[in-house]
Amino acid sequence: MVSLNQVTVSFGGFDLFRDVSFLVSNRERVGLVGKNGAGKSTVLKLIVGEMTPSSGIVSVPREIKVGYLPQQMAVTNTRSVMSETMQAFQEILLLAKDIQNLTKELEERTDHESESYVDIIHQLSEKSERYNLLEGDSLEAKAEVTLLGLGFRRSDFQRPTSEFSGGWRMRIELAKILLRQPDILLLDEPTNHLDIESIQWLEDYLKVFPGAVVLISHDRAFLDNITERTIELSLGKAFDYRVPYSKYVVLRQERREQQMSAFKNQQKQIEETKDFIERFRYKATKANQVQSRVKQLEKMEIIEVDDEDNSKINIRFPDAPRSGDLVVKVDNIAKRFGNHLVFSDANIDIVRGEKIAFVGRNGEGKTTLSRIIIGELEHEGNLKVGHNVSIGYFAQNQDELMDPAHTVLETIDRVAVGDIRLKIRDILGAFLFRGEDVDKKIAVLSGGERNRLAMVKLMLQPYNLLVLDEPTNHLDMRSKDILKNALQNYKGTLILVSHDREFLNGLVSKVYEFRDGNVKEHLGGVYEFLEKRKLESLKELEIKKVQPKVDSENRNDSNQKKLWMEKKEKEKEIRKVNSQLEKVEKEVENLEATIEKMDSQLADPENSEVPIDNDFFSLYQNLKNQLSENMVKWEDLAIEVERLKSDI
Repeated sequence: MVSLNQVTVSFGGFDLFRDVSFLVSNRERVGLVGKNGAGKSTVLKLIVGEMTPSSGIVSVPREIKVGYLPQQMAVTNTRSVMSETMQAFQEILLLAKDIQNLTKELEERTDHESESYVDIIHQLSEKSERYNLLEGDSLEAKAEVTLLGLGFRRSDFQRPTSEFSGGWRMRIELAKILLRQPDILLLDEPTNHLDIESIQWLEDYLKVFPGAVVLISHDRAFLDNITERTIELSLGKAFDYRVPYSKYVVLRQERREQQMSAFKNQQKQIEETKDFIERFRYKATKANQVQSRVKQLEKMEIIEVDDEDNSKINIRFPDAPRSGDLVVKVDNIAKRFGNHLVFSDANIDIVRGEKIAFVGRNGEGKTTLSRIIIGELEHEGNLKVGHNVSIGYFAQNQDELMDPAHTVLETIDRVAVGDIRLKIRDILGAFLFRGEDVDKKIAVLSGGERNRLAMVKLMLQPYNLLVLDEPTNHLDMRSKDILKNALQNYKGTLILVSHDREFLNGLVSKVYEFRDGNVKEHLGGVYEFLEKRKLESLKELEIKKVQPKVDSENRNDSNQKKLWMEKKEKEKEIRKVNSQLEKVEKEVENLEATIEKMDSQLADPENSEVPIDNDFFSLYQNLKNQLSENMVKWEDLAIEVERLKSDI
């Protein structure tokens, strides 16, 4: 289907990779792995035609449709979610328009015996047949199923895409790609912005997808559940393994051990050959033998060993003062934003040393409860934080915790104490800050870089309760392993909000699920919870199938009238919440415009109309905090509208 033959990509005399060859056949599931910078994303760009190789051939048959999801992409902001998603069906929509025009033309014409009239009938017949073959009447239903699977709610469908964050807009792009039904899917880190349920939906979709898949991901479980073949880019070469990721890791280690053994034998042979040449170089009786050994060395192909970072960075959290036995007690806590109830009757007891996970769909209150526990949000009910508890909190908006004027190295140097100071550069390297990166100022770091730096900073401070909200975003596998190892050895108490199943596996012993306004406790690890949740979901589906029939058989006129009255009340409430939603949307729009202007000033401080000083940064952070709060309100109001609509 798709092939790379002796492909080399060079930048300024440096070979990113050379003579790479492999073939992806129909229905294959391929995981593309390797270190950051090995060229994984470049391979996808070569296949899709965004880049051309320095040498070699990339072959993609003309009839093959390629679907490509990069890590970052430009997205449109001019349509609603559903309207933008429907752009996936351009061919079918054009067919529908042609059919409509041809039908109208037939209705208006009276020359029923003419050749042109018969020709229009033939065109209409062909296009209608093609339209039916492409299932043109079920486009919106397909779009609905895909959007719901990726975490959208029905109330989101008519909202402008401009109201959504970059992560949600990437989901729209993913939905469009999936709906186009390409022959081969190229996915570059598709799970970065998905919650656990959406990841599971995508897994199920890709398992039955009729085409081929080439996947880049730092999610081990996702790779293992989908791929059956692993291609590793290393040392500028491609190594092909016909196994999923976990088996590849074992085989790769075996290959490296064989390489190392062969390398040592060859080095020993080279040394012995050089000694022979040096010893007998000037003896006439050995001249032929010496010359033979020289030629042997010249022809020898030197064995390379995979460049592997085997340095053991065993980071451990600093010892913190011992807390009381009861660390956090959540007693009948509820949280509302206006009229929207996020969750209620939440009851959680967390004891010293426990490691627990908050999981569930986006918008169900995981982050909200985390912020209540650290004291950032007001709430209903009682919250008790135990004796001598010191809390370290990692959230996605970490900007306010760091001085924009400091460098990466200065930021960490200010919190590191003791022997750990000797490992600062190693620790930063493990979290992808290497070489000159440590001299970058915080002000110029991307959001992902700031999050990674905030995690490093948190790891060096003595807290006995850690609350971590999606800590693995923007981390590669090695960095995740280092963090997971540190958390496994952490002696304090841990609350984790995460969608990374492999990261949670073996780390937490209790899971709290946030769903439909409730917080439910599940004993055991994340995979035990997921298995139990899948069974419960099947039961829910069975109940939903039976319920409408029972209701329709037993409903009487009195119930009909009652339902009509309730519907009117709900519609009145929807209008009220929609009004609040529009007000928050306007506030978000104004804040985003102001922040965008300040971003431009930060990017070009010399031409800024106002001085870039502490007051400027203080205002900047305050506006970002307001934006974050308003986005939470907006999401909660949108959820409330959907809930009310679903009850009608």
